[in-house]
Amino acid sequence: MRLVPFILLLIAFVAIAPRANAQLYDVRGGTVNFDRKERDALKVQVDGTAAWTRDFWQSWLKDTYNIKLKGDGVFGVGKKDVLVAKQTPASSVSGKLIDLYSMVTSPADTISELSVFADLGSNTWINPDRTPSEYAALRTIVQSFGAAARRKAYQEQLAEAEKQLRESEKEKEKLQKEITTLQANTTSNLAKIESLKQQNVANTLKAREDSVKVITTGQQIDLRNKQLQRRRDRLEALNRK
Repeated sequence: MRLVPFILLLIAFVAIAPRANAQLYDVRGGTVNFDRKERDALKVQVDGTAAWTRDFWQSWLKDTYNIKLKGDGVFGVGKKDVLVAKQTPASSVSGKLIDLYSMVTSPADTISELSVFADLGSNTWINPDRTPSEYAALRTIVQSFGAAARRKAYQEQLAEAEKQLRESEKEKEKLQKEITTLQANTTSNLAKIESLKQQNVANTLKAREDSVKVITTGQQIDLRNKQLQRRRDRLEALNRK
């Protein structure tokens, strides 16, 4: 139950965040330099690293439109900046086969930008003027990805916050157990100290009593030595007679 207030606060933050970062997740037109020419592209900035955005864009595009991009190489070897799906059917953009291109850059440490552009064939690149319907359809795809990326980012942030909260609670419980153990040890030690103090008092009194007995015993030893010596003297006197 302790998670509920924290989660509610985080949800409130998530609801406010899109207004605070209006520039994120909104698609805008632009250009990219590809094959030594400027190509019209649709761009969207998302909250996440370039690697995160690149991976999610590929998985989202495959899951949503069954489009598989190439450009990651084999086990990261031969990885290219531009991801491409050549001659792929994208009915939501055009009834024809298209070449779909995309690239991800990092305007900031925690912000990445996805740029998407496409060729309809015969070097006919999607353009807001010459191919307005295809351009609008491509914008819809990129805008849908932006919305999906925002949901995923917030889900991951929520999961991370919950994880950190659980770890903090575990750390608190651990510290509380340590405090309880230390307090118990302190109580036990204080009891032992009090017992030792009482034992020291008893030892002191006993030592004093023993000291008195030592004096008395010493006196008795002297007396008995004298008595013994007198008896020896008497025995020697008798032996001489």
